[in-house]
Amino acid sequence: METKSSTDQGSDEKAWLKILAKYRTPHAGRSVFELTITAIPFAAFWTLTWLAVHLGFWSGLILIVPAAGFLLRLFMIQHDCGHGSFFARRRLDDWTGRILGVLTLTPYDYWRRAHATHHASAGNLDERGVGDITTLTVTEYYGRSRWGRIGYRLYRHPLVMFGIGPAWLFLFQQRLPVGMMRDGVLPWVSTMTTNAAVMVIAALLIWSIGPVSFLVVHLPIVLLAGSIGVWLFYVQHQFEETHWSKAPEWQFPKAALHGASHYDLPPPLRWLTGNIGIHHVHHLSSKIPYYRLPEVLRNHPELCEIGKITLWQSLQCVKLVLWDERSGRLISFREAASTAPPAARVQ
Repeated sequence: METKSSTDQGSDEKAWLKILAKYRTPHAGRSVFELTITAIPFAAFWTLTWLAVHLGFWSGLILIVPAAGFLLRLFMIQHDCGHGSFFARRRLDDWTGRILGVLTLTPYDYWRRAHATHHASAGNLDERGVGDITTLTVTEYYGRSRWGRIGYRLYRHPLVMFGIGPAWLFLFQQRLPVGMMRDGVLPWVSTMTTNAAVMVIAALLIWSIGPVSFLVVHLPIVLLAGSIGVWLFYVQHQFEETHWSKAPEWQFPKAALHGASHYDLPPPLRWLTGNIGIHHVHHLSSKIPYYRLPEVLRNHPELCEIGKITLWQSLQCVKLVLWDERSGRLISFREAASTAPPAARVQ
């Protein structure tokens, strides 16, 4: 049986760039519709949650869950705006993204620059550290001091990664242009104007509904949406058969198609998350609006099985924390310890 050479595979991956180009055009009416059917339900669930708390129906706090879901979907629209794919009109995309960034606590222009770096370097072992989840190789992990390894284990613990981490990211870290302090005025303007707008809206809400209601309603919505968002971002790149490499082996088409997953969620979750699970196609052609990604899979079913993981399988990804350069896959701490030299394990 013949197998394709790496050159042939690379040619196939580059061919997809041309094939997917025709899906890059958004439909203005559909984009407005998507924004409307996301913003209005978010406002409705937020209001109903507050009314439940105000009237003493504490069981109504369950409405925090759908409110957080629609806030997450608003972030997915902000995400498409950052790629210039939602309206394909730069000014309209940018101002839509900036307004949504106030709701999502994400400074739009600052985030857009960091996210562009992530797209340009995803899967590149030589260019880690901006807009991604810190991932060490097995060699790098055992090259750290004992306290360095403990720190990395804590960072990778699910409670930190999906609980404390998102809270820190959205409530505190994104209040400053971390990582871009000396990259010109735009990151500072983005973060400070977003902070000011957030403070004005928070003050108005606290004045109108009271500080307790504001904290009981809004804070959990933001934190839950943030945790789900971080989980999605994690699963999109932290799966066993993902792709990492160094230059000159690293090539964008291959890293995009094989370094991002196809998170095959149930239809309601797929809709609520803005089809972001079709992440390998998104990374290969980020100008495709999220509502056209299912169209790509329908027309090109061969893309469905690349990097595919189910909701159940994704739960197993939590333990994958180190890149093993020898086997070319992500592995767990336990598996790394079983193959590491004894001297490294006791260091």
